[in-house]
Amino acid sequence: MQQARAVVAQEFEAVNKLIIEELHSEVALAENIGHYIVDAGGKRLRPMLVLLAGGANGKLTQQHITLAAVIEFIHTATLLHDDVVDVSTLRRGRPTANAEWGNASSVLVGDFLYTRAFQLLVRLGNMEVMALLADVTNTIAEGEVLQLTKAGDPNTSEEDYFKVIKNKTAVLFAAATAGGAILSGASEEQVETYYQYGLNLGLAFQLVDDTLDYQGNPEEMGKNIGDDLNEGKPTLPLIYLMKHGTQEQKTLTKSAISNKSSEHIEQIITATQSSGAIDYAHNKAQQLSDLAIAQLQGFTETPHSKALNRLAKLSTSRTA
Repeated sequence: MQQARAVVAQEFEAVNKLIIEELHSEVALAENIGHYIVDAGGKRLRPMLVLLAGGANGKLTQQHITLAAVIEFIHTATLLHDDVVDVSTLRRGRPTANAEWGNASSVLVGDFLYTRAFQLLVRLGNMEVMALLADVTNTIAEGEVLQLTKAGDPNTSEEDYFKVIKNKTAVLFAAATAGGAILSGASEEQVETYYQYGLNLGLAFQLVDDTLDYQGNPEEMGKNIGDDLNEGKPTLPLIYLMKHGTQEQKTLTKSAISNKSSEHIEQIITATQSSGAIDYAHNKAQQLSDLAIAQLQGFTETPHSKALNRLAKLSTSRTA
């Protein structure tokens, strides 16, 4: 990750500076909560994708920096809303904003960040990018609602699962890479290629994220093991387990999802590993990572495109 970031180090610093500047509000609570979640760190992967895709297609400008900040604000807003919906208490190794300030404040500051993102988009003045982000933000909201309807449903299919993670997570990755390419004057074909790269990368990233709930280190991940079970989320390892596990494992997993309970998390962790569920999900993630890398074949190789390749490979080997 550090190697990829080094390719756009100067621009990345400018993005961070702009984010801090645009968090300013006359309402102290809005600014304080905004700073709290932004200052928590995180990978800043999505804004970095804007810069790398932009650099792979031409010269980086202030417009790329602005779009990168927009993408991060949208992502941060979704985190605030997610933590309220999921009743989460820990993110990135510290209490969530809703745990510190309450649900109402978190939802409203999430709205503040969404609207600040669109103020920046207007300032950007590129209708193609504005249309892309408007559509993607709407799709993310639909993905959130779809995930909510599937919570506690052990009959969720693999197809349903992929629709959720595509809409909820992967489309923002795709918007980041496609948007960066648009601002560099890429052709329609190139923009679509970078969109597909981002989509496949986002799917792989989320797949690995979902396996870490059953094999990750809580200190590295910054969240509690078993959170997905407590939220009744039928992620791919569990969907596989309910189809291919022993009858006892199937019954235990279905009950855990239906009751939104991590009471038997240790047995389920063992079952996801012994049944091949974790390997299955990882193999799917690897296929998607390979598809992302394949999208960039045939283009002129640059430091930026090499960094995008590295990120795709890293997406399946990370532990946090």
